[in-house]
Amino acid sequence: MPIKKFKPMTPGTRFRSVTVFDEITRSEPEKSLLEPIKKTGGRNHHGHITSRRRGGGAKRQYRRIDFKRDKHGMAGKVAHVEYDPNRSANIALIHYEDGEKRYILHPRGLAQGDTIVAGKGVDIRTGNCLPLSEVPLGTMVHNIELKLGKGGQIVRAAGAGAQVVAKEGDHVTLRLPSTEVRMVRKECFATIGQIGNVDHDQQELGKAGAARWRGRRPKVRGVAMNPVDHPLGGGEGKTSGGRPPVSPWGKREGVKTRKKKKQSNKLVVRGRKRGKATT
Repeated sequence: MPIKKFKPMTPGTRFRSVTVFDEITRSEPEKSLLEPIKKTGGRNHHGHITSRRRGGGAKRQYRRIDFKRDKHGMAGKVAHVEYDPNRSANIALIHYEDGEKRYILHPRGLAQGDTIVAGKGVDIRTGNCLPLSEVPLGTMVHNIELKLGKGGQIVRAAGAGAQVVAKEGDHVTLRLPSTEVRMVRKECFATIGQIGNVDHDQQELGKAGAARWRGRRPKVRGVAMNPVDHPLGGGEGKTSGGRPPVSPWGKREGVKTRKKKKQSNKLVVRGRKRGKATT
């Protein structure tokens, strides 16, 4: 979807931009697929803040998304393309032949009235879901399973798409949007195509209020605090801290935290490159 820029009528609209919802066909969600969301404000069951800078924001309802795509062999028709406040991608409402309704992530190019199907032996068409072993080399896929039957776990953000680059033995090699190359079991399911709303990362919030609508509270620099509040605080005049960036509890920030012995690392062929990711 293209980006709409505001005229600089006020300081808040000078740099603000939003996506044009030209793909959206309905503004009201399907009530039978809604669930309530209880806000936590970044607090755990003890009431202690465990995730900082969270709270407030517009009220939302959760849309149940079919990440498993387990209605194999049954065709479904795209009834509507809708906005989802809980994710960067849009969602598509599918009406199946048996009358059931489900939401799926909206692939780029899938239009209202199109038909999709999931299962083994289905056609290689945008929106169809099938095992990775049946996907031709060079094809873009998304909503990829890591464990058979668990549902798609990776490549689910707006504009994301992984490319099938090789097949060997029981694994299929994928190039992820982060440029990481990893292997996935060939029997795992994936959906054909790239996720829509590809211009999502091009929009600019433009003002602090737009971040507050999303539940993001302000971030205060450690060097602006007092010594009692942060290891980088205090000093005569304005100081730059004099040490690497750390959390309020002295833990290094900006360093890699991925565990080298993690089980999933065995299937990583090449890690993510530094810099901007390319698809």
